[in-house]
Amino acid sequence: MKNQVCVLGSINLDTTFHVERIPLPGETVSVFDKSSAPGGKGANQAVAAARSGAKVHFIGAIGDDNSGQKMVESLNKDSIDLTNINKSDKAGTGTATIMLDQNGQNSILVYPGANKEINLTQIKNAESLIASMDFIVAQFETPIKETILAFKIAHKHGVVTVLNPAPANYISDELLAETDIIAPNETESFAITGIKADSLSSMNKSAQYFKDKGVKVTLITLGDKGVFYSYENQAKIVPTYKVKAVDTTAAGDTFLGALSAFLKKDLSNLEAAIDYGEKASSLTVQKNGAQPSIPTYSQINKFYGGEK
Repeated sequence: MKNQVCVLGSINLDTTFHVERIPLPGETVSVFDKSSAPGGKGANQAVAAARSGAKVHFIGAIGDDNSGQKMVESLNKDSIDLTNINKSDKAGTGTATIMLDQNGQNSILVYPGANKEINLTQIKNAESLIASMDFIVAQFETPIKETILAFKIAHKHGVVTVLNPAPANYISDELLAETDIIAPNETESFAITGIKADSLSSMNKSAQYFKDKGVKVTLITLGDKGVFYSYENQAKIVPTYKVKAVDTTAAGDTFLGALSAFLKKDLSNLEAAIDYGEKASSLTVQKNGAQPSIPTYSQINKFYGGEK
């Protein structure tokens, strides 16, 4: 049975500038190539979940412009339900400007645009949708109070809530209390907890911080070192798959979207779902672009020879 996954999140049109290296403050560097592709953390996660077999529903907003229309057309190709995407007459579709160096590392500037126009009424109107889901996934590229309401609705109906706290920001205790799974990277985890994720001991301390706030599962993505997870009495690092990275832009989004498609609602296959997410992410970083690089379930299994 396919997971039913709702993504409350951002929709952006990405423009990537390919550079030899990321410039220092005050420095000018030459761009040797430029490309555009669909993106936004929410949209990336939705596409990753859909391509791994989930039935995905999206709550978001676009502008009344050509970029918004392009994003709708792109998401439709992955059969994502867009019934709950609003069209804003106040702001344009969100955009992201990405500087990508020759080692696959990036720096990103995000203009939120219509993503900030998601409102409480839109969330309230989506209650019946949220209630029918297995998981709801959210990030920090959309308004926080709307995420809190969506998570409260989800918990009222027994839906598992997944928070990707990116870009790193202050998280209220109210939101953490409604979060079942939190998935920061090591930089975001440090920004939130004040604890560097540089050892198993420190990661356990970070997990305890979140557990004390009511979070059941902590996942800290560690780049090429893998993913740390803490759940109940288990805590370990699941190693990643070693590949040559070309573009890391959608790596974390792919991981989380694929995981939400694979994870059982009772979390009984958590480590296997982490491994599957890492497989998906390892294929994403070997290609340029955000959504164009996200693999399908069949591509992941073909490359890695089936499930773990």
